[in-house]
Amino acid sequence: MAPPATGPADGQLGLDLLDPDFGATALHRVTPARLDTWDACPRRYRMLHVDRPAPSRGGAFAHTTLGAVVHLALRSLAMLPAHRRTPAEAAALIGRHWSDEGFRDSGQAARHRDRAADWLAAAADGPAGTTEPVAVERRVSAPVGSLLVEGRIDRLDADTDGGLRVVDFKTGRRVPRDTDARDSRQLALYAVAAGEVFRRRCRQVELHHVPTGTVAAWEHDDSSLAAHVSAAEATATRAADAVAALSAGAAADEAFPPSTGEQCGTCPVRRHCADGRAAAPEPRPWDLLAP
Repeated sequence: MAPPATGPADGQLGLDLLDPDFGATALHRVTPARLDTWDACPRRYRMLHVDRPAPSRGGAFAHTTLGAVVHLALRSLAMLPAHRRTPAEAAALIGRHWSDEGFRDSGQAARHRDRAADWLAAAADGPAGTTEPVAVERRVSAPVGSLLVEGRIDRLDADTDGGLRVVDFKTGRRVPRDTDARDSRQLALYAVAAGEVFRRRCRQVELHHVPTGTVAAWEHDDSSLAAHVSAAEATATRAADAVAALSAGAAADEAFPPSTGEQCGTCPVRRHCADGRAAAPEPRPWDLLAP
């Protein structure tokens, strides 16, 4: 493994502490993605969010390229006037945003480009094309308990009671279930943050699986949202404590121990982690595409 940085540079903490009054109102600035990175592997968290300069990352995977293209096309679809959200216009948006990065060759890229165009054509006849969003790709930043939750929400829709619904688009092999929407920390934190930003009730969360049109949905109550917030606060505290320990001179692997497993195969910093390389082979860039 490459030698770790001696500690975070000034203003570059992986989990910033916002405490202008140096009092009890300190807020940890977090994103759901960073919290998930800590849970997956503290060493990965350190490399990505604490070490400066940050280590180099691996190359792109085709399935992540595909997901990014679909998200860009869905954003463009939502920005079109309603009368132009036709299947043909939606499908054409894939070509506008397409990238071959990570694909084996041009033939494989073309097949998946056509597949994605079919997904967008079908989406035009679903909620993504037939309803007016409240917001698309909306950045939020709001106090949530002891956290300042930040991030980008794929889509916010109005629910039937005048509140908000958080929508997250998925393009992976696995079709999400309602329990996945229930258990998603990202969706729960975004629901609380969106409620704060828009001053509207936000309890409904959905995972939209674009390849199949499946919608996995859950409606939270105050108790279930509070449980997500509490768990996120605990994760944020552990990460902040590790950053503080590293700054105080603790060994990097003591403060940020590795957590190895199958996930090491696609870790973006695996080239700098001998433990991760030993734990799982690296798939080819196109291996995780749906067959």
